[in-house]
Amino acid sequence: MIRLGLVGLGKIARDQHLPAIARTDGIELVAVASPRAVADVPAYRDIEGMLANETDLDAVVLCQPPQLRFDAAMAALRAGKHVFLEKPPGVTLSEVEALIQAAGTADRTLFAAWHSREGAGVAKARAWLADRSVKAARIEWKEDVRVWHPGQHWIWEPGGFGVFDPGINALSILTAVLPEPVRVMGAVLDTPANRAAPIAARLDMATASGQPVVAEFDFLQTGPQKWNIAVDTDAGELMLREGGNRLFIDGEEVETGGEREYPALYDRFVTLVREGRSDVDIAPLRIVADAFLCGRYRTVDPFHEDG
Repeated sequence: MIRLGLVGLGKIARDQHLPAIARTDGIELVAVASPRAVADVPAYRDIEGMLANETDLDAVVLCQPPQLRFDAAMAALRAGKHVFLEKPPGVTLSEVEALIQAAGTADRTLFAAWHSREGAGVAKARAWLADRSVKAARIEWKEDVRVWHPGQHWIWEPGGFGVFDPGINALSILTAVLPEPVRVMGAVLDTPANRAAPIAARLDMATASGQPVVAEFDFLQTGPQKWNIAVDTDAGELMLREGGNRLFIDGEEVETGGEREYPALYDRFVTLVREGRSDVDIAPLRIVADAFLCGRYRTVDPFHEDG
């Protein structure tokens, strides 16, 4: 049994992590580091207190804002714990590289968990595209920040990613299903005058063989929310909808089974720990970093949560 401590008891932890942990064989939640307590589980204000008092912990899962994740992960690795990282695995590529090295030195598992890759349609999409020629790909990832991220002020700060916080989920799917890597050719980042992170973005990319890939992200979507990826191939169009959980080939829906993103992540983490391996893919984070590097910043109207 892997004895687990959870750090950061916010919305994603309550909605996804706690139920998934409860349903996963081989793992047990024994402590939480958060100002908010969980019944029957010891709670600490921070990871330092948890590590100092819960000496029998085997692993920690880090669900706090990305700006806080590096120090917490490094503390856990130095204490000899396995580490499960919510997405994104770090604010910068250099942070993640340092964690990979630290995990190797400590002989501990480091897992960068891209939950959208476990969408019900993603594996079948990857298999279908594997032996087909990609002609173009389009991402449309548009949601209402006031609905999905209420009160999350950190998301607008440096290192909070802004619209790339959900947008990186699309990029994690894209980099998992396309048969070849993509590179960023250019980007436009719309940033509110009173914020430090973009509220909308367009990325112009290309596959290694030169086929166009376009991504559009928007935090001000009203009405139907859109989490879609379309891939045109020599054998027809593949479409992933609802964040990768529904798959269509030339308009016909393919049976994919039920959604189980976070349970699948925890099953994977248990396997990695038992086998003594790590799994840290930085491809989605690299695309976001490249967009910030080569993108053109455009100041737009201030954003206010109350509209």
